[in-house]
Amino acid sequence: MHDALRFYAGGDRAIEVELGDGMDFGLNFTVHRLVAALRDAALPAIEDLIPELASFQITYDPDRMSYEDITGEVTLIFDQIGTGVTGELPSRLITIPVLYYDEQTTGCIGDYRKQYPDKVPDPDYVCQLNGIAGRAELQRRHHSTEYWVAALGFWPGLCSLLALDPSARISAPKYNPPRTWTPKGAIGVGGALTCIYPDRTPGGYQLIGHTPAPSFDGAQRLHDFRASPALFRAGDRVRFRPVERDEYGHVSAQVKAGTFRHDIVEYQVFSVDRYLEWASGRDGRA
Repeated sequence: MHDALRFYAGGDRAIEVELGDGMDFGLNFTVHRLVAALRDAALPAIEDLIPELASFQITYDPDRMSYEDITGEVTLIFDQIGTGVTGELPSRLITIPVLYYDEQTTGCIGDYRKQYPDKVPDPDYVCQLNGIAGRAELQRRHHSTEYWVAALGFWPGLCSLLALDPSARISAPKYNPPRTWTPKGAIGVGGALTCIYPDRTPGGYQLIGHTPAPSFDGAQRLHDFRASPALFRAGDRVRFRPVERDEYGHVSAQVKAGTFRHDIVEYQVFSVDRYLEWASGRDGRA
């Protein structure tokens, strides 16, 4: 956490607000608390707020408030809420079906290895780096925890997920060089984060599975995307549920037919105080 907020102009209509430079749950939660407080303040010039891991972006109307006025108000609100990691936020729980070690991501990895044959297949590489006995144990560890939607961005619908159970955390470096393509719906690990690829894009996360359930619907065809083409919101929680090939096919057919509904629990609240107390007893377990 920086000693004070750092502001960076992004042209004449955007401001990047940086709170720190780490990948830490407490820092990220403080970002979300400040963003929530700014939304509650309803400053008339602010058009959008985009939280990230240790920072957030403000887009605003400079004809209604100046850069100096915006940054002054943000600093005042930040001083009021403080830097203590405490409080609650509304937090939906979304369950995502996953077929681990599926044909699509396996094919993508194989395509990359034609050009870079020394690249260890992604699941095996993640196991090596994290001291995991094999693919079955990797799957168990990956789906054993809920994930915090720490940030959104870089691509419409893309989410950055932090494992909430310290004993289930997995980390791995990104591809170097990155892939030229990744299947839509691929599940990957990069750094300490998990992500779901919302579309067929280039990428660098280590791939371990695939979901047929969309996280982005630009046409807003499915019911759960009627309010927004992106499924996830910052502060949501995600639970991965392993499925076998028959259920994977069933979900795929429902998506194609336009009848698929995500498993979303709308009414829950996340308490950071109770979470930190719980997580403190989970460190070191594997």
